[in-house]
Amino acid sequence: MAFNRLVRMKSRPLMRLDVAPGSAGALAVADALVDALAGTGPAIAPIPVAPRAHAERIVRAVRPDDSSAPLESDAVALCVATAGSVGQPRGVLLTSEQLIASAQMSDHSLGDPARWLLALPVDHIAGIQVLVRSHLSGLPPVIMESLGGGGRFTPEEFANAARAARAMCDADGAQLRTALVPTQLIRVLDAGRDGVNALGAFDAVLVGGATTPSSVIERAHSRGIKLITTYGMTESAGGCVYDGHPLPGVSVTIGDADSHGLGRIELKGPNIALGYRLRPADTAESFVDGKFLTNDVGRLKAGLLHVRGRRDDVVQVGGMNVSLPAIDDCLSRQPGVSQAASVAQPDDQWGSRITSFVVLRQPVSEEDAGDLERLRRKLTQSVAKQLGTEARPRSVVLVPSLPTLPSGKIDRSALSLLAAQPTTNRPQV
Repeated sequence: MAFNRLVRMKSRPLMRLDVAPGSAGALAVADALVDALAGTGPAIAPIPVAPRAHAERIVRAVRPDDSSAPLESDAVALCVATAGSVGQPRGVLLTSEQLIASAQMSDHSLGDPARWLLALPVDHIAGIQVLVRSHLSGLPPVIMESLGGGGRFTPEEFANAARAARAMCDADGAQLRTALVPTQLIRVLDAGRDGVNALGAFDAVLVGGATTPSSVIERAHSRGIKLITTYGMTESAGGCVYDGHPLPGVSVTIGDADSHGLGRIELKGPNIALGYRLRPADTAESFVDGKFLTNDVGRLKAGLLHVRGRRDDVVQVGGMNVSLPAIDDCLSRQPGVSQAASVAQPDDQWGSRITSFVVLRQPVSEEDAGDLERLRRKLTQSVAKQLGTEARPRSVVLVPSLPTLPSGKIDRSALSLLAAQPTTNRPQV
């Protein structure tokens, strides 16, 4: 819905809510959210206290407590910043009805309302939706203290929280669910039996926020973990497609599809946001006739949505289209590889130069340079064999971990900066 169809009202303030690390910040957001959803309190704009530069970018985009920039609609209950790995944040305007519709559609798909383990920051939509679902169910969530910079997410903390939450659910007969980003899921899976047992305590483990490598999904399913892949974004009030199936009330269409049915993913439903804060042109471009036109590419096959990736995740190499997520998926399937993320840099000869950053499950000593070089060569050859020579990374960088944003997503901008550095300046195992 474009802003020229919205009535600008000045009666409801947009309150800045600084989110402290750990459970204190989550509980403060939960309390303010109850009043915002009921319409008895101001709309809220959750802002992380750290990193400071990130918080300042969000404040500039959202402009809470600014009487010169009133809310675009009095119906807005929440203005939350997008959590993308590239570009500037945008404040997304969500009403009570949209937030509640998203939570109710999720509960309808998963079954009865449940107790949730909150492992995602509450200044992002995924963590906020855990709070909304918990509010509707009347079952307070179990909160991890590492939230929002309270500490580093570890498999050990997750396992301890899962045991405590499972005991509570066994006592009151409720189901237990959690939501993770792929990086968290991979870390817990890599922890071995303890991690698998922790994940096995849940009646549903939702994973979203970024593409989950198929190898990771297969690992989880083979160990009996009730994993559900989700697709959605801040503009859709969180995940609205589970395991390729749109939630009840959500419709998915493909715009400008090519001969293979591949095109821009479009979403429509009662969960779609009003638009962007103070960005009427962007709102008019992305919110059209009740639909949100995503920046993702995918296809529908037998009613299931298959997400190919972001439109800018497909780059030209030697005149051929190359999918960066496909490279990541291929590398993640190789023995000993825990995670992979690829970025593209401009190249005068080939159009794009691909650098892949790889995290190994077990580090290889730099003392054996021959083994490291053979490993890099094996990884690039596997990509060339499966995806074609154009997709072969020009450089494979072995790193101890991938940089992440406060949301837990991989920080692609940071990787692009690393890729542009001389090889001697890159952190390697």
